[in-house]
Amino acid sequence: MSRPMFERVALIGVGLIGSSISHAARRGGLAKEIVGSARTRSTVDTALKLGLISKGYDSAVEAVAGADLVILSVPVGACGAITAEIAPHLKPGAILTDVGSVKAQVVRDMAPHVPEGVHFVPGHPIAGTEQSGPEAGFAELFDGRWTILTPEKGTDGAAVEKLRAFWEALGAKVEVMDPQHHDMVLAITSHLPHLIAFNIVNTAEHLERVTDKEVIKFSAGGFRDFTRIAASDPTMWRDIFLGNKEGVMEMLRRFSADLDELKAAIEADDGETLYRRFAEARAIRRGIVAAGQDTSAPDFGRGATASAEKSEGGAKK
Repeated sequence: MSRPMFERVALIGVGLIGSSISHAARRGGLAKEIVGSARTRSTVDTALKLGLISKGYDSAVEAVAGADLVILSVPVGACGAITAEIAPHLKPGAILTDVGSVKAQVVRDMAPHVPEGVHFVPGHPIAGTEQSGPEAGFAELFDGRWTILTPEKGTDGAAVEKLRAFWEALGAKVEVMDPQHHDMVLAITSHLPHLIAFNIVNTAEHLERVTDKEVIKFSAGGFRDFTRIAASDPTMWRDIFLGNKEGVMEMLRRFSADLDELKAAIEADDGETLYRRFAEARAIRRGIVAAGQDTSAPDFGRGATASAEKSEGGAKK
């Protein structure tokens, strides 16, 4: 790119997503300067040490001064208060966005504070790992993944397109949709799976007390995958479930109805129903792989990792 898309990008929060934005933006030369703030000074110092930001601040107010792109990479429950705090200090013409997994609440909490002349374009990169903190980020996190933008009606079209171009330059595919529709889609594709993972891991922990540690000792791959999801940031996910209560409750009702059907089929020795439902689920998995949203490599692509671990002196336990 001959010239940066933005002169000054301010990252409010430099965890997994914020640090990955920095890596990818520097990879593509998308910003002349990237600055940031974080809740703790130690996080700011780590971000500076890693070169994620050129200047670090203790407050979001200081970080946004003069920035033409401001990205809130904080738990969704904190977005409203931070927006109210930084609003008087936002540069006219700047784009303000976020990366939260809930959009209707973010719009309700942030929009009333956004000053005239600042373009508010909420966003959600559908990418992540169970890791957190500035050390967890990497430039390839968004490559080939979707980012959803949920601007309100009347938002400046040029600002929306510029933010779209920014995410595409970070490696993402971009779609624009209504905030409420986004929340319903994410309730089934992300939020409910996390809730199930948290619950099943906690259930296993309770069983540990009566099975002499055998639940963990003999855990198969399926349970291991649940524990990976359940390792996600508890503060972030608390805010997501409270923020998307309507969407999550709707999906829980549907999930419970489908689970009742499976329970009834097992009780009735109805193998035909079980096979049909399992085959339908298998087809969805194959569709996700075909769409390039995951790998069909053996052991979900963990083979290379396992080989690397062994070469370093043994696989991790």
